Amino acid sequence: MAQASSAPSRNPRAKGGKRERTRARLLDAALELTRRQGFDQTTLQDIAEHAGVTTGSIYGNFRNRDDLFMALAERQWGPPRPRFAPGDSFADLMEAMAEATLAAIAEREAAAVGALTFRAYVLRNEALRRQFCDALVRGLDEGAVWLEATFGKDALPMPAPVLVRVINALVEGLTFQRVMAKDDTKDEVIYAAFRALAR
Repeated sequence: MAQASSAPSRNPRAKGGKRERTRARLLDAALELTRRQGFDQTTLQDIAEHAGVTTGSIYGNFRNRDDLFMALAERQWGPPRPRFAPGDSFADLMEAMAEATLAAIAEREAAAVGALTFRAYVLRNEALRRQFCDALVRGLDEGAVWLEATFGKDALPMPAPVLVRVINALVEGLTFQRVMAKDDTKDEVIYAAFRALAR
């Protein structure tokens, strides 16, 4: 058995692994704090202390507070992932979208305070709003290309670039409505919304 060395590793992958672990710890700490107290009330010092690192570690992984918050927003509120198989119809996809939206509710409910305060923070920060919008548009445009390539223009109820934005609005709106008014926004409401697109 090889003896462990106390000398620093010269393996660049080992350093990258440590950096990724530190980045993950920072994002975990930011997630917990923003879920509890919102984005406006969460400082870099709070995040560093909660993660057990220095604020310098934050700047080693993120350009600034907004860069960290964008990474966190993408991590904590990713799109639902429907189960979809090649050959499934657009109606099958919409059924899967309803199921995926419902499956993500519990996790999104825990993240709702953070997600809402992030949106409020973005609305008051023009540079971050543009960055958020650019990332959203890139994702939606990729989704539109996929929809059109998968089903063809004629199988879709509207042009793909419009459709992906409608689907995104449905997912976001129904998610927040379910979190806010759980007893009123039952499963059948969510299924009905996506089924309406498939007609």
